[in-house]
Amino acid sequence: MSHDGWPPHFGARVLVLGGIRSGKSEYAESLLSGARSVRYLATALADGGDPAFADRVAAHRERRPHSWITVETYGDPAALVDALGQAAAEDTLIVDDLGGWVVNLLDREDASVHVSRLAAAVAGCAARVVLVSPEVGLSVVPPSEAGVRFADLMGLVNQAVAAACDAVALVVAGQPVWLRGGDAAGTSQAAGAPVATAQPAGAATGAAATGAGAAAAVVAAPGSGSAGKTTAGTPTTVTIPSVPFIPSPEVLTPAAVAPKPSAALTESTQALPLVATGVVIGPNMDLPIPDGDAREAARDHLHLLDIPGAGLGQLVETVLFAAGAQGRAVPLPWQQPRMLLLHGNHEGDAAAGQTPHGAALLAAQARRGEGPIGLLAAEHGVSLQIVDTATAEAIEHSPAAEQDTVEGLLRYGWQLADEAVDSGVDLLVLGSCGAGAEAAAAAVVSAVTGAEVPGLLARVVSADGTVDDAAWMRRCAAVRDALHRVRGRVLPAKELLTELGGPDLAVAAGVILGATARRTPVLLDGPVGVAAGLVARDLGSQSRLWCALADTGRHPTTVLAADVLGLTPLTDLNTGLGEGAGALLALPLLRSALTLAASLPALPPLLDEPPAHLQEPEDEPDDATDPAVSRADDASIVD
Repeated sequence: MSHDGWPPHFGARVLVLGGIRSGKSEYAESLLSGARSVRYLATALADGGDPAFADRVAAHRERRPHSWITVETYGDPAALVDALGQAAAEDTLIVDDLGGWVVNLLDREDASVHVSRLAAAVAGCAARVVLVSPEVGLSVVPPSEAGVRFADLMGLVNQAVAAACDAVALVVAGQPVWLRGGDAAGTSQAAGAPVATAQPAGAATGAAATGAGAAAAVVAAPGSGSAGKTTAGTPTTVTIPSVPFIPSPEVLTPAAVAPKPSAALTESTQALPLVATGVVIGPNMDLPIPDGDAREAARDHLHLLDIPGAGLGQLVETVLFAAGAQGRAVPLPWQQPRMLLLHGNHEGDAAAGQTPHGAALLAAQARRGEGPIGLLAAEHGVSLQIVDTATAEAIEHSPAAEQDTVEGLLRYGWQLADEAVDSGVDLLVLGSCGAGAEAAAAAVVSAVTGAEVPGLLARVVSADGTVDDAAWMRRCAAVRDALHRVRGRVLPAKELLTELGGPDLAVAAGVILGATARRTPVLLDGPVGVAAGLVARDLGSQSRLWCALADTGRHPTTVLAADVLGLTPLTDLNTGLGEGAGALLALPLLRSALTLAASLPALPPLLDEPPAHLQEPEDEPDDATDPAVSRADDASIVD
């Protein structure tokens, strides 16, 4: 117990659901009975002309301790979001209830935007907060249009807020049943039933939800091994399937559909069939390299284009890279790119300053076509595949994952690349949104290059824009301790992933290797991508030639690893939208460079003689000596 009776295993954010008159509000208030001061965020209009409702509000007030402070937030959806965002770490809040907040959204076209903002505010709230919300999904469909609208919005809010909370309870007849977190003994787990890993709204549940077998066990943690954890903190063991392929996450197709790729980009390519040949992912793999002749031919082609001044400038590298990958002197713009967004969290202080809930919200936003990645993917016709991986262990104390887990996830990443190329994808983009992934990538890069950890970790910026130096120091200490734990050992690629990298970096390295085998370029953007590139290079050195760096973002880990890999950034935008979003932002610019290279005319040929209209005219005939002119003049004189 904490000093005021709040159980530590509750976490900082609790959602209490319940039906009408279920006792949800009273139970939520009881969770804060030991708090010295509570700010009560009321969402309903106390006096709305309904005497019965006014009596219920009065009863609520009488039940609450007099030390509690009531803050009215009715009428403006942003008022509740602002109150959550402005709360300090020492504050305690209760929101009662979210149904009153949803009422303010019924006539708004931007309701989903406000829901996303609320979920983000809950996830980033520094205070301890209990939220009360009506569960409306257990009854029949409401008979009125307004009722249907309210039920739909309420369900959306409950899913989004539940994904942002540490614990979720359902109150039925005054009796709480913990759906996630809550009682340390696991009230809802008393019978020994396993708890499903919580996923953000819209996440694919996979076959594991129906107990279809270990091979499909929760796509959110393919091949997770003992590194997987339930959200209640109970260790679980997921057996790595004996078959090489693990069910893949859903491919999300944005609204802006890209045109069908040219036949030249879907022709048969070199492939290393993972199942048929039983290929072993290990050092010194024999992988293809880009076409050097096509690259040089593309350079000659660019020299002949009718472009004034510096021409394409730095974008020339984009054309040369695409030419080598496609084996064409005049490469075509990428027509069907796909982003693989890696969502894998890391425990311990590697994730200081970040929360798994914040990472889950980023992934959920991308699924819904929101946030930087979701919006840019839809804008530029990029299909999106969110790859949820198991949680990595705290690297300062133990290996990030087990050896067998890493082996399975390398093959899983290769599988994802195979499936993408088979569907016509001609460019893979790697992104990451996991808590602690940046520090894990820095640990890998430091182990490979010997660079000092403080010089690799960027400053930690909180959601409110403030710099969190304490979190940065905790990250540095975690990575330093992890490197100290493995000191004196030579770590080959797979051991790097096992000790320091974790499941998400293993999948990323597998994607790069699989894409290399299929002669498909990979666009990197950020620490996780380049760290995975270093690991893939140590397994198949040719893989680095198929990788391009969209932008360093001036991140020190990315800058150093890119230099070691020999990657020149294709742009220098210096954005901070998150790993993967920078690549999507640069993608239309890179495509435009390819379009210009393929469409601009060549310089006119040099001629031995100038064109006719530029030649000097022949000498005019002399009137005095031309007989015809003389006769005409004579005739005019006679007239």
